Amino acid sequence: MKKLIMIKYGELTTKKDNRSFFINTLSNNIETALSGLNFVIKKDYYRMFIEVDDTEEAIKRLKNVFGIHEIDICYFTEEKEVIAINEIAVSLVNEGDTFKVETNRSDKSFPIRSMDLSKQVGAFVLKNVSNVKVDVKKPATLVNIEIRNEGVYIYKNGTLGKGGYPTGTLGKALLMLSGGIDSVVAGYLTMKRGVKLDFIYFESIPHTSLEARDKVINLAKVLKKYGNTGKLYVINFTKIQEAIYTNCDKDYMITIMRRQMYKIGEKLAKRVKANAIVNGESIGQVASQTLTSMKVVNDVTSYPIIRPLAAFDKLEIMSLARKIGSYEISILPYEDCCTIFVPTHPVINPSLEHARVEEEKLDSNLIEKALEDMLVFDLKEENIEKDLL
Repeated sequence: MKKLIMIKYGELTTKKDNRSFFINTLSNNIETALSGLNFVIKKDYYRMFIEVDDTEEAIKRLKNVFGIHEIDICYFTEEKEVIAINEIAVSLVNEGDTFKVETNRSDKSFPIRSMDLSKQVGAFVLKNVSNVKVDVKKPATLVNIEIRNEGVYIYKNGTLGKGGYPTGTLGKALLMLSGGIDSVVAGYLTMKRGVKLDFIYFESIPHTSLEARDKVINLAKVLKKYGNTGKLYVINFTKIQEAIYTNCDKDYMITIMRRQMYKIGEKLAKRVKANAIVNGESIGQVASQTLTSMKVVNDVTSYPIIRPLAAFDKLEIMSLARKIGSYEISILPYEDCCTIFVPTHPVINPSLEHARVEEEKLDSNLIEKALEDMLVFDLKEENIEKDLL
């Protein structure tokens, strides 16, 4: 008998011709997550099995891998004998539990029909475990028996995984990562849909601090826990932001700032071969997040802009931030560039024509200079290096 971890695929089973690609990507992501442990992975079209020396640590890590529907501790035996099945089933049911036995017999050469085997095993459990009862609707323990060609797999109800698609199966996007609560949650939800992320962060030193940059680096590392992420690109936004403050209509400062960010974001997205730009905007949360403002800001780019939090309220976003482990980092008191030079009365419904006129007052070379001075943080190597793209 072997003790294994069984992975159930979940949503990716809806894929047909591309299913093998999704399964192989999930396997690669699991290998990355289990790095440092001694393990062997076997996979097929329906299940993945992991033999590992530290089951508890492995399950802890697997809980953060997208593309997994369920994680079960599973017992495998090559002996297709009722006696062997009974012994394992009894070990899975605790004294005083309600239970149910379900059998899936994909190996039709096995002589006992699924329902009949479930009844036999259930009767054996009733006789050999104290104070247990059968409950076919809501059992405390569901004993699953899978009769397959290679042997028998037996397991009880396990742990739900993160679901979604394996990160990296649906292309790459560039996340506008600030030091706040929202953008990291938006990144998490995007990764859950199978998208690999690179990160762009705008700083305005000396108006913002190196501590603010460190906070963003740590937020990027939080997302790295959940899948295969890329690099963090740090943009020096100081000259652009000062030029906006000096030359542009104060009420339009945020609108012009966001337009400049998207211009830089699009250029970087093309450079790193990202297919979309992601941000943490929620409709109506602040002045720059009205539909009119979004339309005016979007005017500068032809790239798809993904807003996973568009219909979320702040309490929902904060709850997700706590769940994924980013909240305590996000509330550290280090300002990002979006919180400085804030006008007293930012325009809520900006005019596109006026925004374009104001933007003409800026030196377009400032964008190219910002990209030239860009720093790159490699999350794998844990250092900052000059951009080499």
